[in-house]
Amino acid sequence: MKKLLQIAFTFAVTLSIAQGKLTEGVITSKMTMSSANEQLNAQLQMVGDTQILTYIKGAKMRSETSNPMTGETISITDRDENKVLTLQNIPMYGKTYSISEFVKDDIDTEGIDIKKTENAKEILGYTCDEYDIIMTQDGVDMTVKVFATTQIEAVSKQTATFGGKFEGFPMHMVFDVKQQGMDMVMTYEVTDVSKDTVPDDKFDMTVPEGYIEKQ
Repeated sequence: MKKLLQIAFTFAVTLSIAQGKLTEGVITSKMTMSSANEQLNAQLQMVGDTQILTYIKGAKMRSETSNPMTGETISITDRDENKVLTLQNIPMYGKTYSISEFVKDDIDTEGIDIKKTENAKEILGYTCDEYDIIMTQDGVDMTVKVFATTQIEAVSKQTATFGGKFEGFPMHMVFDVKQQGMDMVMTYEVTDVSKDTVPDDKFDMTVPEGYIEKQ
């Protein structure tokens, strides 16, 4: 289950922290998980929903992911400096940080097939195109249905590695994950897009006190 959740969660979060025409603002989204397997579903319900806040200001970006069971992750990206600071506060593991290059590809995209369909729908006032994605990684089979809008142009590590096959900012995604009978459905959706002014200190890349470097 741990590997299954890690692959699906990493894919969802990477897609959700994209940069687009919205040069300054806040994007609110959430992720929910469920399964037809009663035992797995009980565990997923204990984990609960994951809340995601994405702050955008020019070439800078901050994503805050929080969950009552799995803790908090903050990712701050400065595309001009080509740096990403990741802060994690995970129960039983403590507070850790890591610094990496923005262009570094953290996801193995081998075994990922993306097709754009002819379907489209409107989400929060944005026209979204539909994409079907099929992935097979580390023994996990996953299909993803994505609705993305080009009205908020996405420029992210994930879409860059797709070689132009995926275009736009993802507004709604449904993951159907299968691994040795432990099937799971994960739904990611943007619930609000605002043009609020974002203070500069949201993108401060100074490591807070109490965090140790992740090994």
